[in-house]
Amino acid sequence: MQNIEHIKTAAANVGVIPVMVLDDIDMAQPLAEALVAGGLNVLEVTLRTVNALEIIKEMVKVKGAIVGSGTVLNLNQMRQSEDAGCQFMVSPGAPIKLLEQAQEVSIPLLPGVGSATEAMVAAEMGYSFLKLFPAEAIGGYDLIKSLASPFADLSFCPTGGINIKTAQKYLSLSNVICVGGSWITPRALLEQKDFKAIENLAKAANSLKS
Repeated sequence: MQNIEHIKTAAANVGVIPVMVLDDIDMAQPLAEALVAGGLNVLEVTLRTVNALEIIKEMVKVKGAIVGSGTVLNLNQMRQSEDAGCQFMVSPGAPIKLLEQAQEVSIPLLPGVGSATEAMVAAEMGYSFLKLFPAEAIGGYDLIKSLASPFADLSFCPTGGINIKTAQKYLSLSNVICVGGSWITPRALLEQKDFKAIENLAKAANSLKS
């Protein structure tokens, strides 16, 4: 089992992990620089676009950035993430085969779960830091709060439908390390290449951890 503790610690320090869908390679470094300047240095780039891996390669060059790949679905994508310089990977689900395959690469996986059963399966395979996805659609705050008692050794990063108004509520829970969200990099600001505005959104998100 790859050690995810350093990612867990870094995520706890920032409180919010920006989840990005990006295809413009030229925007990779200035976007990562804006997010890091805003206090959010743990970044998730989803593998949903043609250029996602090239964007990751550019973002890892930014000083202080801890870059991970998201929407990881198979071993090939995990190996590609490793080659691109990722420090962690995130999957939307946790099929046993994927959890097993993650042991074949050198970087840790944050697997997504959506139920108590899935959390138990992941825990049995050695995973104690889990993504809850899609958080808002499957019960959100109430669900993750209810998981705290039976799964005292598990901690979560809820992602999916969360915004700056609801993030604070999640972060108040003892079993929530951080939240993932796309509101810090909205499409309109990306299209305008308004990195200063994105930096300000990052600062606002970073302030939630306190």
